[in-house]
Amino acid sequence: MKKVAIAGAGPTGVTLALMLLQRGIAVTLVEATSDFYRVFRGEGLMPSGLDALSQMGLSKILEQIPHRELNAWEFFLNKKSLFRVDEPIEGDAQPCTLVSQPPLLEALILEARKYNHFEFIQGVTVRDLRWIDNRVAGIKLADAREITADLVIGADGRNSVVRQRAGLKLQRQPKSMDVLWFKLAANPRFIDENVFTAIGDGENAFAVFHGAEEGKLHLGWTISASDRKSNISEQSKNEWAKMFASISPSWLAEHFINCADSIEKPIKLSVVVGLCPSWDAPGVLLLGDAAHPMSPIRAQGINVALRDVIVATNYLVPLLLSEADNKTIDRALSQIQQERKPEIIRIQQLQEEEGRQNKLFPKNIFIRKQFFKLIRLLSKAIRQSWIRRQRKMRCGVTQVKLEV
Repeated sequence: MKKVAIAGAGPTGVTLALMLLQRGIAVTLVEATSDFYRVFRGEGLMPSGLDALSQMGLSKILEQIPHRELNAWEFFLNKKSLFRVDEPIEGDAQPCTLVSQPPLLEALILEARKYNHFEFIQGVTVRDLRWIDNRVAGIKLADAREITADLVIGADGRNSVVRQRAGLKLQRQPKSMDVLWFKLAANPRFIDENVFTAIGDGENAFAVFHGAEEGKLHLGWTISASDRKSNISEQSKNEWAKMFASISPSWLAEHFINCADSIEKPIKLSVVVGLCPSWDAPGVLLLGDAAHPMSPIRAQGINVALRDVIVATNYLVPLLLSEADNKTIDRALSQIQQERKPEIIRIQQLQEEEGRQNKLFPKNIFIRKQFFKLIRLLSKAIRQSWIRRQRKMRCGVTQVKLEV
């Protein structure tokens, strides 16, 4: 039986492990953290990600863990609503759904443990790769253990050790933003109707919504280049509440002031966006953020990663079950990249285009006020333009179908 070693037990690594196990392929999965409750894990499942989980037969698992559908998207400019779009968006079968990743990963690992040919090593980092005759033949762990494998998958995120040790390069896009991520007490309006609420005044911007966790609002504050040079993240709870309130509609501003004490210390998300020119080397393949870290715009990371898994499963399973030789397996690795790369490039372009929308506002305050008046007159056209821009980010650029 062929054996695969996977570094990283995030959504990419765990779902790929399960797909391989279900088809009779032995898997060793290694996760550096001792549990799945790290400070930040993306929650947004777009229709493309929900479809991928459905194709994998994992929708029932999703139903058993904390999750929450989005009911709508609403955009506020200068404290006034510009437009709203209800979920599911026109033509979509499913609404965007927020899922708590730690329970999802735990449930998937529990499912994987049903297979005798599964080994899960948690709380140990991958230190290096094993090489035999210029081909990767396994991984070396920080506790001195060595895991032999016919194929190594690097699903260990944007700072991938597997990528570094395999000599694969990540071409990073210029940094355009960072995000401060907050949690605070939920407003009843978000509990009754979970609206992804984007708020801006031409200078500052944030988005707020009810996460999968009961009773918690999530708030992402965009950090500008000047903010990155200051100590903005060290402000007090009351100072943050006043900043949020200063650009919010009255009902939300009141909530921020009244619930200032519930604002948790923010997590600074240093955004990395990039793409590896090559996702593979002999005996090793990168998937998910290890190959193509995504912008946080429209929560694409988990969704494109799940689609990576489907394509990888289609190529790898027939070869690993047929006991194909190493050269045949290695040729297939570049084919996985060739199939996935066009979608990744296009999604990253769409994210960049979406991110540029906030840069359209004039710097001059007087001109900006006139600009806001014009925008309000064009709100219907802007709403339709926004819907058109979301289509491919929500549903994918290419067709991805599980075939094995």
